[in-house]
Amino acid sequence: MKHPSARALHAYWDRLRNGRAAPERAEIDPAEIGRLLGDIFLLENSENPRHAVRLAGTRLCALIGHEMRGRSFGAFFASEDRTTLFGLLEGVADGQLPAVASLVGETDDGRSVDLEMLLLPLRHRGRTHARMLGSVVPLDVPYWTGTAPLARLRIKTLRMIYAADEQEADFNGLRRPGSARLRVVQGGLS
Repeated sequence: MKHPSARALHAYWDRLRNGRAAPERAEIDPAEIGRLLGDIFLLENSENPRHAVRLAGTRLCALIGHEMRGRSFGAFFASEDRTTLFGLLEGVADGQLPAVASLVGETDDGRSVDLEMLLLPLRHRGRTHARMLGSVVPLDVPYWTGTAPLARLRIKTLRMIYAADEQEADFNGLRRPGSARLRVVQGGLS
């Protein structure tokens, strides 16, 4: 993860889960992550609309240009990336594994901004496929943010974040315990 707020949200989620696959939705205390709330969203695993946005932070809504709540999360992505997005969301829910994605946000007048998206599984009343916590943050905040809304998001890269329960090779070919595994899922822009 590149962005400090994505790392902070992941660390908070990891602390809450305390060795479990995912924490309960009710365990999240907005007061503990107050400075992150503007970039956060909460998804409900629903069919109509598919992966509905239950909550979205003010900075995220300003970036998109309108309220996101009640709409399908896929509605904010380019149509050619929605299958990849929904596959990623289902993979996070099925595997109870977090994921991070590099995105590009595009305006209708040709401007763009690099973004980072974090997806974190949540349990809701014991159910594993009910909710998902996430964030979308710009890696650099362009001067035009808030005046030119993003018309669509495009997926550049996706990575599932695996638990550090296996030994992985470092860049020198040496094995070391406790390192995280990442898997790159091809998709998005060609």
